[in-house]
Amino acid sequence: MYDDRGSADEGIVLVKPAQSLFDPNAFLARDGLGKLISEPCRGDNVFVQGDIANAVFYIQKGKIKLTVVSEAGKEAVVGILEPGQFFGESCLNGHPFRVTTAAAMEDCIITRISKDVMLNVLATEPKFSKLFVTYLLSRNSRIEEDLIDQLFNSSEKRLARLLLLLANFGKEGAPQPVGINMSQETLAEMIGSTRSRVSFFMNKFRKLGFISYDGTIEVHVSLLNAILSDKSEMDRAD
Repeated sequence: MYDDRGSADEGIVLVKPAQSLFDPNAFLARDGLGKLISEPCRGDNVFVQGDIANAVFYIQKGKIKLTVVSEAGKEAVVGILEPGQFFGESCLNGHPFRVTTAAAMEDCIITRISKDVMLNVLATEPKFSKLFVTYLLSRNSRIEEDLIDQLFNSSEKRLARLLLLLANFGKEGAPQPVGINMSQETLAEMIGSTRSRVSFFMNKFRKLGFISYDGTIEVHVSLLNAILSDKSEMDRAD
């Protein structure tokens, strides 16, 4: 007990509350009430545009491609997601139907978390809330950067930036090869260009030594240097 001067009575021991033992990574890695682990194969749809939206998904392994189809039938790639990322979270904001189609680009392991369970764990587990909010902030920053890229950069520089992002430049660890299943059609859809233009730029990047092919696309640091330079080899080359 404390008096009005803030001193404690003799013999009273203040005990610091125990920290939560909740482990977000363990929560996401295991089946449980309202959670389901699935392993979609390459090409499988996790959900389709127009489906009822009642769950959030988390990628443990593999890559997921998000696409949207307009009323005129034109398809666009709006995101390539990797392990450690969530998708389908718009259901938490009251969206009743899926606005995109999510498909596995390779064999994946994903966790499906029902909307009710997701809302409950966000409200009761600060560690999980921090993990999810950090993801949302990162995703929002990426969307803003993509918009600026589309508005102000040429299709050539948009492709260069996309290749650097897909190869994980700027993240922890060494850059990674871009998988062979990343077709030129997909790259074109992601930068708002055509396959023929992407093919032209890819050949140009290879001749300049920015990238190399050997079953996968190897992206070299020289591509990053070219983008960062005010007068890059990219702009000077024929």
